[in-house]
Amino acid sequence: MSDISDVGAMSGDTAGNARRNRLDLEPDTVEKDLVKLVLTVVELLRQLMERQALRRFDTGDLTEDQEERIGLTLMLLDDRMAELRDRYGLRPEDLNLDLGPLGPLLPRE
Repeated sequence: MSDISDVGAMSGDTAGNARRNRLDLEPDTVEKDLVKLVLTVVELLRQLMERQALRRFDTGDLTEDQEERIGLTLMLLDDRMAELRDRYGLRPEDLNLDLGPLGPLLPRE
């Protein structure tokens, strides 16, 4: 069974990406790693909600008030995510986990 932190078998760019897109599980980085994981899940949900809202806008299912509330909520969530990434020294691409053969978790924008 291989160790989660063992990337010695990988080479070149693959090893660098694996190191950047994994949790280190070190006592001194546990808070940042936990924040990274939580923000990754929140970003995934934010993107899914944004896509659903766009579909609902396109089909005309929403009132003007609902469209405004959803837009404002998504903008505020995006701003808060940026604040939290900045606080913990994370970039948007740090939240995109590599799922191996499945590719990245989040679509590249």
